[in-house]
Amino acid sequence: MVKFTDAHRGDYGVEPICDVLPMAPSTYYEHKAQAADLERRAAPSQARRAPAGAHPACLR
Repeated sequence: MVKFTDAHRGDYGVEPICDVLPMAPSTYYEHKAQAADLERRAAPSQARRAPAGAHPACLR
């Protein structure tokens, strides 16, 4: 249902779609937030990268 909502939200909006589907708008937004959080966690952090030539202890 989230993929369907994503595909049609530009035409109708999330809330009107959720009125028709058995899904609360908060469920849709929670799913999107969780997916974004997983993507953010999977991306390498710039803060954890050591500068070129830095000692490995600099990563702690």
